[in-house]
Amino acid sequence: MTSPRNPHARRSAFTLIELLVVIA
Repeated sequence: MTSPRNPHARRSAFTLIELLVVIA
């Protein structure tokens, strides 16, 4: 994971988590 200062990286992680939740 890149620096937490990057909002884009954080958003990407959030999207991934949401996708996992939807698939679950």
